[in-house]
Amino acid sequence: MIKPTIELPVSKSPTDAELKKLKEYFKEMPIEEILSGLKFAKNRWSAKDAGTLKVGRKSIIQKEVHSVTTEQAQWRLKNWKMMIANYRRRGYSYPTISRIKKILIQKSKKKTK
Repeated sequence: MIKPTIELPVSKSPTDAELKKLKEYFKEMPIEEILSGLKFAKNRWSAKDAGTLKVGRKSIIQKEVHSVTTEQAQWRLKNWKMMIANYRRRGYSYPTISRIKKILIQKSKKKTK
């Protein structure tokens, strides 16, 4: 039985480890899955290259709460209606806002050192 081979032009020369991993993926996965994954990767790369890639919910939440102090978290919770309006103006969804609030509640309960 002859194994089918594919010749692919690539933008840069892959390392031996990368070639081994590619062979492993192509050996294990069906062609339909590989093609749908490559379509997703190409669309993501095109959006990233154009500068239009939207960040995910997790990174939005981390951006909002990563350096908030206990006092700031308490102030945001006291003025929550204003914060909701601010987040909605930025285009955040209600699930994202509720996740931000959940983390702010946790941070507001922590004692300052």
